Amino acid sequence: MFAKLALKNIKRSIKDYAIYFFTLVLGVAIFYVFNALDSQTVMMDVTERVRDILELISVLLGVVSVFVSFILGALIIYASRFLIKRRSKEFGLYLVLGMGKRKISLILLLETFFIGLLSLGVGLLLGVIASQFMSVLVANMFEANMTNFQFVFSLSACFKTLTYFGIIYLFVMVFNTINISRQKLINLLSSSKRNEVVKMKNPWLCTIVFLISCIMLGIAYYLVTAGLNKFMEDASGVQKLLIPIVMGVAATFTLFWSLSGILLKIFMSFKNTYYNKLNSFILRQFSSKINTTVASMSLICLMLFVTICVLGSALSINSTLHAAIERSLPFDAQVEGYGSSKPNIEEAYWQENVDINNILQDIVTYRRFALESYSVSDSLGNVSATLDENGVVQASRTTEYFVKQSDYNKVAPAFSLPALDLAQDEYAVVANYPEIVKLRNKALAADTPIEVEGQVLRPKLDHCIEGTLELEAMAMNGGVIIVPDSFQIKTTHVYYRETLLGNYVNTERSAELEQQLMSLNNRFFNPETGEEGAIYNPGIETNSPVYYYNVETRQSIIDNNVGTSAMVTFIGLYLGIIFLISSAAVLALKELSESSDNRAKYAILRKIGASNKLLNAALFWQIFIFFLFPLLIAILHSIFGLKFCSYILSSIGGTDITGSLPWVTLILGAIYGGYFVITYLCSRNIIREHRS
Repeated sequence: MFAKLALKNIKRSIKDYAIYFFTLVLGVAIFYVFNALDSQTVMMDVTERVRDILELISVLLGVVSVFVSFILGALIIYASRFLIKRRSKEFGLYLVLGMGKRKISLILLLETFFIGLLSLGVGLLLGVIASQFMSVLVANMFEANMTNFQFVFSLSACFKTLTYFGIIYLFVMVFNTINISRQKLINLLSSSKRNEVVKMKNPWLCTIVFLISCIMLGIAYYLVTAGLNKFMEDASGVQKLLIPIVMGVAATFTLFWSLSGILLKIFMSFKNTYYNKLNSFILRQFSSKINTTVASMSLICLMLFVTICVLGSALSINSTLHAAIERSLPFDAQVEGYGSSKPNIEEAYWQENVDINNILQDIVTYRRFALESYSVSDSLGNVSATLDENGVVQASRTTEYFVKQSDYNKVAPAFSLPALDLAQDEYAVVANYPEIVKLRNKALAADTPIEVEGQVLRPKLDHCIEGTLELEAMAMNGGVIIVPDSFQIKTTHVYYRETLLGNYVNTERSAELEQQLMSLNNRFFNPETGEEGAIYNPGIETNSPVYYYNVETRQSIIDNNVGTSAMVTFIGLYLGIIFLISSAAVLALKELSESSDNRAKYAILRKIGASNKLLNAALFWQIFIFFLFPLLIAILHSIFGLKFCSYILSSIGGTDITGSLPWVTLILGAIYGGYFVITYLCSRNIIREHRS
């Protein structure tokens, strides 16, 4: 009997459950998609290295899922409170008719169970379909072969989803039972007649607070964009970034607080608009809602801001990294030898009974050398005095590397760098690490000379040649100084680094050829004894005769860096979408609650002659403005937030974040817009319930 009554209640109140159901379905689908990642990649043709990275990403997403489940649990409980409030009169009538609170709790428990069961089924179905598209995204990231791809259902992700949401529903059922047991009959029957007390604010005080909020926001915006470099130079650490963050949060709250007190005054000053049709009703309703929801609107605005920045950055990292890879990885493989005398990579392979020419073609070899007593700060001149303020002290203490002009000109074309023709007293610098490049450019623009081995050289150019001379996905080259071929090394304290670059002789056998290359990887040799050396640190160790060899391949660099990119992208997408669902769901539930409370007002408007068309239009614009207002402030915040994110992304060689904005807009439109449409349709149903 109770099961039948619960099913009838669900059928009768299906529109009340629409937001609740939509939130559950989205939550289940998103939860399944990101936890099914490991199963979706099983059929892909990827290397063992990539598979290990994907397993690590799956583990991290599992950890994030625990946090996500708490957010969704709190959101579902919040939605349950709305449903109980919406049906409080119904529960009151049950009590009047003699039904006990335990039986009412049982009916509500069964309703929650049936809705949960249905949402789990629909959500899992949607998640299974969406996860197939997720596998395409993963394959695109790792350039995986999809020829063996087939439809996959992740049993582990399904079990995890059922477990987590089962626990959430259990808590919701307990919450609903406790909530109903504490309700009094008089409160249930009269809940729709209780109105929230609205305190009017002093408009002059609100105007002053509004101006202060705008000034605070302006300062915060400046600190994270145009004034960022100066701010970071003056700051004693990254923790100073908390200043604009705290200012932004405080300014957002005070902005909503002040607007809630002056919006109505502003609206009323436009009399022709204010008194047209039902605009006065719409604007008063909106002003009243802003006035009573300052804290929640501020929080929703900040969550939308975080969502836009997280989604924009997460979706940009992958494209930025791929663009950087195309620029900085022109060879298939790189072998480096380190030592206090000139290492010979080809000879080292001969000793391993490997002919490097059978593995690589288009080989280019060049040498760098470093002097034990000469560091980056020595070449910066007076600019080195600002090192402590720029936070790059550690980088400045590293040993400076030199490359002779002829060696540089051999490798430069492959990295799209210009050829150089240096005079005997000139030098140039190749670098791409943003913070070091800024310092080097200051020194070069000041015509700073360098004195090395008793030879004085002046800069050929007033800026760095931005780029690198080795395989690297990120912009991590702090600098290499190019010197004339006539430059003489006089000291015995010299450290050499030979680099060999080349392409596989047969790309179809790249995996096999890579294994042959790796025969020299992380190997240490002592040329004096002909034996492998002990553990050796390949730094400036001029007293050690041991050579150290290291092998990097284009594919290994791509896998490692794309793996990091994918990790950030998936976690960013996961959290961004959950924050978006939470923000939109809270807004929707607040608006539905308002519509439920305002049924009598719409009934009065109908009685004095307002048509259904006018009432529906008034409701539409009221909800539209309510949804649009926090989004507009969040978008304003995001314009400057994304510029700051671009600054952070510049460390991997890319600053253009605009390419991800269409995708962010699509996700926002689908989820946020979906909640808006459902809210309007449900609210329209609510105000139609009591027609005269």
